[in-house]
Amino acid sequence: MLLRKEYLSRLEIATRRSPVTALLGPRQCGKTTLARQFIEGKSAIFFDLESLPDQRRLQNPELVLGALEGLVVLDEIQSLPELFQVLRVLVDRPQYKARFLILGSASPPLVRNVSETLAGRVEFVELSGFSLAETGADAWRQLWVRGGFPRSFLAESEEDSIAWREGFIRTFLERDIPQLGISIPAAAMRRFWTMLAHYHGQTWNAAELARSMGFSDKTIRSYLDILTSTFMVRQLQPWYENVSKRQVKAPKVFFRDTGLLHSLLEIGDQHTLLGHPKVGASWEGFALEQVLQALRPSQAYYWATYGGAELDLVFLHSGKRYGMEIKFNEAPKLTPSMRTAVQTLALAHLWVLYPGEHDYPISERITVWPLARVTELVLGSCGE
Repeated sequence: MLLRKEYLSRLEIATRRSPVTALLGPRQCGKTTLARQFIEGKSAIFFDLESLPDQRRLQNPELVLGALEGLVVLDEIQSLPELFQVLRVLVDRPQYKARFLILGSASPPLVRNVSETLAGRVEFVELSGFSLAETGADAWRQLWVRGGFPRSFLAESEEDSIAWREGFIRTFLERDIPQLGISIPAAAMRRFWTMLAHYHGQTWNAAELARSMGFSDKTIRSYLDILTSTFMVRQLQPWYENVSKRQVKAPKVFFRDTGLLHSLLEIGDQHTLLGHPKVGASWEGFALEQVLQALRPSQAYYWATYGGAELDLVFLHSGKRYGMEIKFNEAPKLTPSMRTAVQTLALAHLWVLYPGEHDYPISERITVWPLARVTELVLGSCGE
């Protein structure tokens, strides 16, 4: 297992600063492993709330938790939602000495209860799958094909990785979705998820998907929101600029993990991926997630006009506006769309991310940059 130093540092800061820290992320992304690494050498108590003995230990939670000091970890806290109110009571006591690290899937009940009950008392840390900063730049091909879920990425063979992902998808549909209190047939959700894989990287069109599946627009929208709230899918919102051009205002939809995308598209290895029609879209989604994990901007957008100008990513850094264009091309060139984006959006700089090895300028404010060196970009070029 890789040691996730950046997340450990973020947890150290958050648990010192806030009485409650919520570590959120999809199932099987490594939350429990990270929490156990974090509490090594610390005065800490760990409760697994899916464990029957630990549930019995907390039959009187205010009495039990109220007597504790140091760090208290509550894993899968959505299993006992009544604990949110107990935590609020405890952390509001003037001399209470314990601090809490709560773990759980990013389910709607979890987020809603934390936000409402623990408002002003909780700090969120979002955990994703492995990133290039953790696996090393040389592993980018494997990370792209297998995705960032630890057991998928670290599997001994491609066959083992594929088998794990298929099991994850089945468990997510048959167990995790129902546990959220959502009654959707697993077959219907799998059909939607598979169909959505073919729309990966495209602008959201509920009417088109609804016609294809024979459902209403509202039903299709609810399915998308479920996958978004559980960190399976990202909806990248459009940047709207007050300009004369007609701009696209619908979000773009991406799978957050390319390994799951490839499983649903029945792509088993890199050779198959490189010959697949969705290879460019898959690369765009992969690069997008790597950039967002490295930069962690408070907001991220894309920009597009009906005239054909577009930009894959727009974000703010230190008060300046920057852009990213993602190309699956060995030697990207300057395009009219790039020039338009720089001028129209007044970008301080635009980077063109690609799978090559060398960086080179193609215009005064436009630089081609290798995705494998995205961490260097964050540490250096953004501060120019």
